[in-house]
Amino acid sequence: MALNRAENAVACTSAAPAASSSFYTALRILPLEQRAAMFEVYGFCRAVDDIADEGGSREERLAELALWRSDVANLYASRGVAARLAGLVGPIQRFRLAQEDFDAIIAGMVMDAEGDIRAPDWATLYLYCDLVASAVGRLSVRIFGVPLEQGQPLAHHLGRALQLTNILRDLDEDAGRGRLYLPREALIAAGIAQTEPTQAVRHPNIGAACVPVVARARTHFTEAGQIMDACPRTTTRAPRLMALIYRGILEDLVAQGFAAPRKRVRVARRRVLWAVLRHGIF
Repeated sequence: MALNRAENAVACTSAAPAASSSFYTALRILPLEQRAAMFEVYGFCRAVDDIADEGGSREERLAELALWRSDVANLYASRGVAARLAGLVGPIQRFRLAQEDFDAIIAGMVMDAEGDIRAPDWATLYLYCDLVASAVGRLSVRIFGVPLEQGQPLAHHLGRALQLTNILRDLDEDAGRGRLYLPREALIAAGIAQTEPTQAVRHPNIGAACVPVVARARTHFTEAGQIMDACPRTTTRAPRLMALIYRGILEDLVAQGFAAPRKRVRVARRRVLWAVLRHGIF
């Protein structure tokens, strides 16, 4: 049987996340049209993220991100559609995706590209979380069909919860790129004066610096859960699944501890299966 256009996008797009990823698992439970739209959004996010991380010199990365911003502006102004954004035309029209959210994601990548982030204050860290995570959430909740009055705060809280969890999980990977996302206030309170990433994450007090980040992530997970409880269940299956999986990662990180050397925490397959059964079917 030939695949229709949406099925082909899901089956063949190079933008689709790895089948083993938590993101892919959460998207697989969506209806076909929503799934295809999310894969297109994922492809956009992955493309600009790859530029910020591996796109050459800072000047080259910033120039390429500026081109992406121009392509987005042209698309919304009906001045032509760049080939790399062609797959987003349908989702933008169907789900009324906002240009400002795509612009925000690019702005977050610019923060990474223009200078490696090292021990930002809480306000700067939360701005970063909003741009690279909550903005993605604002696009996603429109696709999921979450009512606007709940969708915006859900994106706010769940985006921050997921990004703070990523920061805690990726301490060593980020340090290897010259980045340190732990907030300056938490480092100082823990007695860590270094802001050189590899030194900071190996400091014996690094666990104390992670404590307030864990606390804020937990608060955001709780707030997101309360919002989802007030939403139609069919609109929140994917974000509930993501929240459950990532909350598990957070608690596994806490149980393991943050002292070096650290092992990378991975999601147990049985936990994913249980989450899918709980939120993907019933």
